[in-house]
Amino acid sequence: MTKVLIAAALLYILWRWLQPKKTPVAPPPRLGESEARAILGVDAAAGPDEIRAAHRRLVSALHPDRGGSAELTRRINLARDTLLRG
Repeated sequence: MTKVLIAAALLYILWRWLQPKKTPVAPPPRLGESEARAILGVDAAAGPDEIRAAHRRLVSALHPDRGGSAELTRRINLARDTLLRG
């Protein structure tokens, strides 16, 4: 019985050792507030409702499902998040 447990433990250790190493994910890039406002096309006095409306308008026009770019959508979402965290 002990031989079976030792063999199972060694197989588990070998299996874990042979697993592919996970690469660290880079943190998302940061946008400045002025750059985020320029992307969304809102001024400095824009409130959360205006920011959300501008985001919704841009995403509906530039979403990848509608022929837009995934990178543009990512930047628009990042701009919205930057301004709403504020």
